[in-house]
Amino acid sequence: MHGAMIVAICIGGGILTLATLGLIIIGIIRAAKTGGISKKERQTHAEETKMIQDIFNSLSKMEERVEALETILIERQRKSP
Repeated sequence: MHGAMIVAICIGGGILTLATLGLIIIGIIRAAKTGGISKKERQTHAEETKMIQDIFNSLSKMEERVEALETILIERQRKSP
């Protein structure tokens, strides 16, 4: 009787182990196919990247404007006694 219980527990444990490993392998395959992130997350990342690029470009333009204003102010100071 005890031997049959031990065998049943071992078989049940083996089945659970195989099921767990199978689910882990399926998860790894899915993650590899999608690159680990969902389509919605990829779209969000793309939007954030575009926004950061826009900010960078705007800051570059602002830097040019500030430099131009600095040049104008320096020239005005030189002209006035």
